[in-house]
Amino acid sequence: MGAMRAVVQRVSEARVAVDGETVGAIDKPGLLVLLGATHTDTPALAEKLAGKIWGLRILPEERSCSEIGAPLLVVSQFTLYADTRKGRRPSWSQAAPGEVAEPLVEHFCTTLRGLGAHVETGRFGAHMDVSLVNDGPVTLVMEV
Repeated sequence: MGAMRAVVQRVSEARVAVDGETVGAIDKPGLLVLLGATHTDTPALAEKLAGKIWGLRILPEERSCSEIGAPLLVVSQFTLYADTRKGRRPSWSQAAPGEVAEPLVEHFCTTLRGLGAHVETGRFGAHMDVSLVNDGPVTLVMEV
């Protein structure tokens, strides 16, 4: 079984641009989710992680996105599976290849939308510039 991985940041705003063009943005308090997949991750794990993040009580007054309708910006991030134990050059062998990871990221977003979430995204496989205002700061590393 896999271990789908996310870095979740509470933000007051966040955006992602590709070649200078904004492709996804949230302009009010919500969550920025950097999402990584490994070879053995499944749609069921994507659903479990989406549900957990949707109900995560880390917004002001210990509320969740589901309680206040806060938006999420989801950015695919294969570098979350970097192996840095040996040498100075990270190994990416634990990151799922694009043909595995992209459908899982899409399924994660579709699951959130099915729960009622407003979801913005980056562009899979592109070089992205991500900007954010981390509120708190609050940053969590999550795995399911």
